[in-house]
Amino acid sequence: MSMTKNLDPNVFLTNEYHVDAKKNAFKYRNLLRTARRPEVLIKELRNLVEVSLAAPLHDPSVCQLPLDLASSILNGETWLSQPMTEEVIVTLAPLLENNTPSPQICNFFSKHCCDAPRSTLVIDMFTPVVRRILKHNVDFGKYPHVRRFVQNYILALNSQNAGESVVHAFVRSLHGPTSTCPHLRVLPNLVSVCTAAIHSLTGNTNNRTNVNNYQQENPLDSHMLCYLSLLALICEYDDWRPGLAALLQPVPFPDEFLAQPSLMKHVVPVVERIGRDGRCEVHQMVASAREGKEGWLQMLCPSSLSCVDEGQAWANVLETLISCCCRRKKFLATQTKSLGAFMLLALRSNSTAQEVLCLMLEWRLLESNDLRLQVVTTLQSTSSGKRAYQDLCDRQMHLRELQQKGGPRKLTLPSRSTDADVIKLLSSGSFGNLQVLSLAFTRVTSECAHQLIKLPDLRYLNLWATQFGDSGLQLISEHLHKLQVLNLCETPVTDLGLASVSALKNLRKLNLNSTSLSASTFQELRTTLPALQEVDVRYTDAW
Repeated sequence: MSMTKNLDPNVFLTNEYHVDAKKNAFKYRNLLRTARRPEVLIKELRNLVEVSLAAPLHDPSVCQLPLDLASSILNGETWLSQPMTEEVIVTLAPLLENNTPSPQICNFFSKHCCDAPRSTLVIDMFTPVVRRILKHNVDFGKYPHVRRFVQNYILALNSQNAGESVVHAFVRSLHGPTSTCPHLRVLPNLVSVCTAAIHSLTGNTNNRTNVNNYQQENPLDSHMLCYLSLLALICEYDDWRPGLAALLQPVPFPDEFLAQPSLMKHVVPVVERIGRDGRCEVHQMVASAREGKEGWLQMLCPSSLSCVDEGQAWANVLETLISCCCRRKKFLATQTKSLGAFMLLALRSNSTAQEVLCLMLEWRLLESNDLRLQVVTTLQSTSSGKRAYQDLCDRQMHLRELQQKGGPRKLTLPSRSTDADVIKLLSSGSFGNLQVLSLAFTRVTSECAHQLIKLPDLRYLNLWATQFGDSGLQLISEHLHKLQVLNLCETPVTDLGLASVSALKNLRKLNLNSTSLSASTFQELRTTLPALQEVDVRYTDAW
């Protein structure tokens, strides 16, 4: 049998195609290098682009050839007139819908955006190119010319009539009409473009001369407001807000920017919207990214130079945090540095500040007796503060009655017991001697943790097969330091809550059977719990 009968006929087509492509490449390379007149260069470049687009097979090298030749022509060009510049843009734009532009082409396009921002080519030809850049994985650190082109394109859109609306319409088209943007790279690329531009513009703004005598509107100000409005628009999308919060958590702005109230007033609503989001993974991003560095929560504080609204946004964010995942002793202990700001807002009848002060008193977070007296005086200065303090005193009296010596040493609740039953039972008498509590197979959740932390002598706690989750585990880990035995078998706890168990230094026995424990968290617990003798990790990833 002949060997040629087994060969795919497409092989011959491919080989023939590559031979023709090499001939065309050699031909146009020589033509473009020897041409002296601009009109000849543009004509031959147009012919080469048409040949590349009409190629029967998809080969990136064929499309890359005209881009490389165009880059060499445009490198340091000074001879192109405005009409010829537009012809080059129209010629190259179709190729760039599927290829990344070179540094020379980006600089050429950027120059056109700056020189003729209201040109129809900006929207007609550059929009598909910028769309592709933002939708794909681009390392702007490695290719700053690409980011600079996108920035200049956005500013060119902003210079149109109703410029801000044009820019916002472009971003909305990138997100799409659905509730979730289908392109994962759009958000980080947009935020990178905005934050880098703000950095650059802040430096240029600081280099102005005669700032005090500056009367007319400076274009740098309008450029800055353009990028700040983009961040505000991004924050409006629920699916983009978690990613935006994570990207803004390290406070990616220079100190000079943060010290300008005229600019911060545009950032504060974005941070406040993040801080008031109901999702924990979003509003927790207002906290500091690492210890020793200020986060947005500290910058919104009235004692900060970055505060522009007398602490109203700070109080609103704190209201969300305190009512959700941050009603924790550990979190409030970090806020004692802002005690003066809390007292100031409490004097102005802010309910959130008054609640925080009461929690600081209740959880004994203020070491100095003088500070505690100052807080009490502050609370009693307003009618709402007096009520909050009176409620605290009533709770403290109940707490003393609950913790007074007496009552049973062991307690087991029936299997159908709920959080309400736990609250009612613990409110009915003194449980100062209670050391063993079993809530196994009951219907309790993390809500009952607020009652459990009032049992200071508790040594044994059984939560087997309950709905006790991460938030409740975090709370009892902060308060029940005498616990020696803890059973969390078949509970919905995860690594998020289990990591806090490391604070229970007296723990000897721990049952994590059938939980979402990971191997790394298990190793951390074994390292941080010196008294741990027995641990059950069957049916977990650590098994």
